[in-house]
Amino acid sequence: MSAVKVFIPRDSAALAAGADEVAASLVHEAAQRGLSITLVRNSSRGMFWLEPLVEVQTPQGRVAYGPVQASDVASLLDAGFLQGAAHALCLGLTEEIPYLAKQERLTFARMGITDPLSLSDYQAHQGWAGLTRALSMQGAAIVQEVTDSGLRGRGGAAFPAGIKWRTVLNAASPQKYVVCNADEGDSGTFSDRMTMEGDPFMLIEGMAIAGLAVGATQGYIYIRSEYPHAIAVMREAIELATQAGYLGDNVCGSGQRFHLQVRKAAGAYVCGEETAMLESIEGKRGVVRAKPPLPALEGLFGQPTVINNVITLASVPLILAKGASFYRDYGVGRSQGTLPFQLAGNIRHGGLVEKAFGLTLRELLFDFGGGSRSGRPIKAVQVGGPLGAYVPESQWDIPLDYEAYAAVGAVVGHGGIVVHDDSADMAKLARYAMEFCALESCGKCTPCRIGSTRGMEVIDRITHNTNKAQQVHLLRDLCNTMLNGSLCAMGGMTPYPVLSALNHYPQDFGLTESDKAQGVSHA
Repeated sequence: MSAVKVFIPRDSAALAAGADEVAASLVHEAAQRGLSITLVRNSSRGMFWLEPLVEVQTPQGRVAYGPVQASDVASLLDAGFLQGAAHALCLGLTEEIPYLAKQERLTFARMGITDPLSLSDYQAHQGWAGLTRALSMQGAAIVQEVTDSGLRGRGGAAFPAGIKWRTVLNAASPQKYVVCNADEGDSGTFSDRMTMEGDPFMLIEGMAIAGLAVGATQGYIYIRSEYPHAIAVMREAIELATQAGYLGDNVCGSGQRFHLQVRKAAGAYVCGEETAMLESIEGKRGVVRAKPPLPALEGLFGQPTVINNVITLASVPLILAKGASFYRDYGVGRSQGTLPFQLAGNIRHGGLVEKAFGLTLRELLFDFGGGSRSGRPIKAVQVGGPLGAYVPESQWDIPLDYEAYAAVGAVVGHGGIVVHDDSADMAKLARYAMEFCALESCGKCTPCRIGSTRGMEVIDRITHNTNKAQQVHLLRDLCNTMLNGSLCAMGGMTPYPVLSALNHYPQDFGLTESDKAQGVSHA
């Protein structure tokens, strides 16, 4: 009898939930029973409440079981799970699980399906098709394809990727660079980590295409130090891709060079800001640079540099493989394509949901997330990381796109969504935003360095009922200074959570409507 293929994720979330123990138990039990299995350590499907998720290949397709613990393995084998048989943990065919079936997985199409470090798996699932096409094109034509796709920076700034690439393409320099910002430090975000751990060749392919497009011969992936598994997988994947000729001095026999290295980040949140990241890669302290000059003209080591985040670059192979119009047809308005939204916090079904722009927060929270984990009413949802606004229920039906959220003083950002139920104290969360800024500020500009500390003090005076109306006015004035005077988004966005909490949840600050009305009303 041929070996049955069983899939157990190697993703960090699955490992934290006991995936290695489940894998070891399965191998041991199968050997004891004389059962022939082939164990594949795939990536996570992104349904974290079901981890470790074990899948079995059957003639009907993959059948999923989860969450599986090591102690469940014997009963699964007794029930005949290697044949996809019924069991209390059986979830049916993986592809038919509603959480997955309702998604539009473009960037995450291979996630959970392939062995992350198998070149043959990657190639069998449309891998390298984008790079192959790019090698037949001029740099300007590649840039035009990316421009026409409508792809915007998925790191949060949403700047059109094609414009950034064209600037670097047109810059005259003997040396250019491509830098991937993988310093994913926002609360509730994990799509970059999942990509690097679960489909690393996709990121490598995207960076190689970027190099061909702008004439860069060297790339760096700056990965946060708290991601040891991602660092290890990316380094191994780069080595495999280099040996196979997809990287190096002669990319796919084209005569064109592109080398890639991993740089381990320094553990500072501010190094997620592109110029502070460049300083860190150069071996300096991560301090924000003043602009101009733009990094596209004078970036890494003073040379023209493409800087994009993981999901931006990972979206490129599909755009080149299937064409700009394929990608552009997803989404709404100027927010084109898909975004991997990440559900975290007090949510029943936390995980990754890749959908086209235009769905609503309410759909994410309830159709995918299943409501709060505590069972209590959801009170506030922070969208876009620790510097994102708190979105109240009155705004949950606004389409998730960059412009619609900007119109109400909120940000889509990196797609991180952190849920709070009605037990949350919004005044404390607002204070935490200022405290976070004070701790993580690089210290270069006064509004961020001093404003965040003063912000904590002012919020304390408000909650202690000290000259409340005057302090509310002062807090709004301080936020206005930080918004308009900070050197980067660290100080410039800290007011978003503060003002949104103040505007939408005045009762948590002990404010009446007349108190709330003091000063500027919106972020």
